[in-house]
Amino acid sequence: MFHTIEETVAALKDGSTTSAALVKESIDTFEKDKSGEKPLNAFLEIYASALEKAKAADEEIAAARNEGKLDALFAEKPLLGVPFANKDNISVRGERLTCSSKILEGYRAPYDATVISRLEKAGAIPLGRCNQDEFAMGSSTEYSIYGATRNPINRDYVSGGSSGGSTAAVAANQSLFALGTETGGSVRLPASYCGVYGLKPTYGVLSRWGVVAYGSSLDQVGIIGHTPRDIALPLSVMSGVDFYDDTSADLPESSKLKNLEAFSDFASLKIAVPRQFEETKGLDEDVKKVFEGVKSWFEKKGAKIESVDLPVLDASIASYYVIALSEAASNLSRFDGVRYGRRVDEGKGYDNLYVDTRSDGFGPEVKRRIIIGNYVLSEQFSGDTYKKGMSVRARIQREVAALFEKYDLILCPTCPTAAFRLGEKYDDPLAMYLSDLYTVFVNLARIPSVSVPAGFTSVENKASSSMPVGIQFAGKMFSEAKILSIAQAWENEHAGCGIPVKE
Repeated sequence: MFHTIEETVAALKDGSTTSAALVKESIDTFEKDKSGEKPLNAFLEIYASALEKAKAADEEIAAARNEGKLDALFAEKPLLGVPFANKDNISVRGERLTCSSKILEGYRAPYDATVISRLEKAGAIPLGRCNQDEFAMGSSTEYSIYGATRNPINRDYVSGGSSGGSTAAVAANQSLFALGTETGGSVRLPASYCGVYGLKPTYGVLSRWGVVAYGSSLDQVGIIGHTPRDIALPLSVMSGVDFYDDTSADLPESSKLKNLEAFSDFASLKIAVPRQFEETKGLDEDVKKVFEGVKSWFEKKGAKIESVDLPVLDASIASYYVIALSEAASNLSRFDGVRYGRRVDEGKGYDNLYVDTRSDGFGPEVKRRIIIGNYVLSEQFSGDTYKKGMSVRARIQREVAALFEKYDLILCPTCPTAAFRLGEKYDDPLAMYLSDLYTVFVNLARIPSVSVPAGFTSVENKASSSMPVGIQFAGKMFSEAKILSIAQAWENEHAGCGIPVKE
């Protein structure tokens, strides 16, 4: 497997590899990994259609090469023949889509999600579906009916979640890039744990049509890649208004993403570091050390860094979980054993069918969030708790927007800690929820943020091997091109901070 999209496209053009060979390599790696002692469990399956689509791409490339029209072909289809991994909650027509839940076992998507159809129009090939926390509810990819996804750096550790399968596939070189979804950090968190780049775009830039909903006002498709350029190119072809999604929006300066340049004007850069995040009691010393190193790099490049006070950030976790769990309870009410998905019917009437289907079909974490969400939305509390959550969210949006009138970037860790051991927080929901401490404000403010692989924990402070640490570059709404160009400048000088595993 080639390391970047740019290298892969060059090899496809000169004939040193084929799309079919890339897919076969992924299939062989997938089959070999399944039989191992500690399977990664990143991919759940490779789509049967992937090899056929790869062969069709090879024929198209060969015909263009013979006619001397390769450059024109790749200008029209910049990702032609490039396979990518897909999270198990994004629809690919005719393929299984289960959200890693028992309640959707056997379900097949009747249509393509908009992000999938746009990638395929650009020539990319959906390779297979990846593991996730059930219905994207979790921070470790342990809440899955298919079992946990392991971290490719150390397979005794979690990969992060909920897009842990997609991220592990990229980090382990099983895929060049991957799609995940974000509600409160589910792309950036595993990117930090696995040592790769993960982007959460501005809300609406990528259509949610064909993506199974968790919290509709927060959900966003995200992208994982080895480099910022590997994120920028797919983003450029997927972004924009979609007829089927009223919340979708065009991305200004998307043309800059096709040939992403590294940022150079650091002397003009003003960076804000929220004091609330610097003073977090749960911030790991190793993560803090890496963060200080990133701050130092910016300062040496000429950027100005200032601590800022945003007291409302202290309420971001509470606001997020009130809103997200309320919306989750509402969205998941459609899984009733009648319309589609699993049905447990013992002939005892509709009420029992509904209860038995959901009791049997949902896992413990999903049930926990449905119960909390319905409690918040109950007649006794909906006029108070939910309204307060929305008020806090509106204030976060206002204050973050005001901050970006003075600053270009918000800099903070992606997570208070590096990856933890499998099972360490499985039975401690509160500890798991606090993994999102630094990420949820981005979703509430609807701004873009990229997690950058910035270093590793020191072996001296850990019981075992050193693990990756990610730092966030967050920008104002629709500033994807800028934050990715800054990330590319970091990558140019620090390639290898998130060393992918060579399978």
